[in-house]
Amino acid sequence: MSNTIRTFLLVFLPCLPMLAADQVVLSNGDTITGAIVKKDGAKLTIKSEFLGEVSMPWSAVKSIKSDAELVVVLPGGESVKGKISTSGDTLQVAAPAGTKSAPLTGVTAVRDAAEQHAWERIQHPGLLELWTGNFDTGLALARGNARTDTLTTAFNATRITPKDKITLYFNQIYGTARLNGVSSEVASAIRGGWGYNRQVSPRLFVNTLNDYEFDRFQNLDLRFVAGGGFGWNAIKKDNLHFDLSGGGDYDRDNFSDNTRRNSAELNYGDSLLYKMSAATTLTQAFRIFHNLSHTGEYRVNFDLAAVTTIKKWLGWHVTASDRFLSDPAFGRQRNDILLSTGFRLTFAK
Repeated sequence: MSNTIRTFLLVFLPCLPMLAADQVVLSNGDTITGAIVKKDGAKLTIKSEFLGEVSMPWSAVKSIKSDAELVVVLPGGESVKGKISTSGDTLQVAAPAGTKSAPLTGVTAVRDAAEQHAWERIQHPGLLELWTGNFDTGLALARGNARTDTLTTAFNATRITPKDKITLYFNQIYGTARLNGVSSEVASAIRGGWGYNRQVSPRLFVNTLNDYEFDRFQNLDLRFVAGGGFGWNAIKKDNLHFDLSGGGDYDRDNFSDNTRRNSAELNYGDSLLYKMSAATTLTQAFRIFHNLSHTGEYRVNFDLAAVTTIKKWLGWHVTASDRFLSDPAFGRQRNDILLSTGFRLTFAK
């Protein structure tokens, strides 16, 4: 090999990755190279070799050019696959059937192969697909003059599609204490249920709920609640979701003293999800149930949790859950609060 060819290869070969990279030029003159991931909503995401994934306003894009084929959704809803480039304010897609053009500002979406596969999966998922969830556990022990053991567990799962959302939940606390040779239960409660939301419009949804509850220290053998209503997506941002909902339900309470209560209820409340940082997420849910069969009586459910991610599958949680009953069984308090902290294991399917 001649010295000229060797010199050419040493200079040219390192430049191949740069030549093959997608390129975005912004209105302020900055140029970003890497691999275009997606244009979702008003943001463009590109994966840079050194900066990782970088997002920028689509409105700030002056020109764009891809080395790989991308799926582009044009203003009329047509999807076209091909390499993209710009000519002035026009985006051009070099599709096999011929070049397609559209105003740059009017492009609905841009996706690489992985993002397109994920998008297609969401459009027609099976019932067992798209589930995400977590399992929480907490354990507190005391040894010495008193011996106590308290175990808390919780399970939550959610399946979200563009049209609906299914939620499942279960949590429990069980505690025992031994003092002067005498053992007794100090906490024993189980709560669980499911909910379903169906989008009617981008903001409005209909919902159903079904809850179950056992609480030994409220003398509650079983609370069964079934109902439904409407909800409103008041805030829907990347880092903040806030919903309002309300409706009616049927409540049946069975107490260990043979008291039976059957009631119609009016309920309303809210739910919040706030990503405080890249690692920490805060969730809150509140609902008040007004008894229509026995006016003046009511119940309140309140749940609050903060989770900090340690690894993708592991986090640390702090959880508070309160159940208030205005008319408890005779001799029992109106509030029962569960507090727990421990590890959170997450999963996705």
